[in-house]
Amino acid sequence: MTATDSLTTWLRVRRETEWHQAPGLRPGPPASDGFRAWCEGPVRRRDPVRAERLLSAHTLSRADAARRAPLDFALLAGWQREVLGGAEASFRTGDAYAKAGRERYGLTPRTQAEFAACLREATAPGVPLAARAARVYLDVAFFHPFIDGNARAALLTLVHVLAREDIILPEVGPLQTTRYADDPAGAADLAALIGVLNRSRRY
Repeated sequence: MTATDSLTTWLRVRRETEWHQAPGLRPGPPASDGFRAWCEGPVRRRDPVRAERLLSAHTLSRADAARRAPLDFALLAGWQREVLGGAEASFRTGDAYAKAGRERYGLTPRTQAEFAACLREATAPGVPLAARAARVYLDVAFFHPFIDGNARAALLTLVHVLAREDIILPEVGPLQTTRYADDPAGAADLAALIGVLNRSRRY
């Protein structure tokens, strides 16, 4: 029996989530960059090579945010090549699976175009920034565009979207809990959590 297409489920949830209720964010850097602190702390202790690759990708992502580069798959693929140590970062060519196979992300002739449209929405006005950052994190997670490293790609994309508008979170660890494609409350809670982390910054 084929598992339900969780990407189709996510696209429905995405349309139904009350993104406009997300909190507003205050721009300005905290005393430390939470993504870098996460890389230098728990990631480096576990795997120094992985930490260096993530830091290199983050440097690229921040530079792209500063020049306000269009957010598209090519941009993500450039970061992902750093994450994967130079390995190819092309769009997947078949269905993808996560959570020990409990979620399946289908692939159709429309998938890449749908992903491109979602990425464009991440930098378009009209939806609160916290919601756009949360939504694009989940877009990357559930489109699952790469063969490997999608969780890292999702987090890089979230911090990039925030950095484009001068928001640097003081920590990112709380963002990294398991997310499910069929959970609209969880999607809204992610946007709310971004607001909480933004308010908790220390100078």
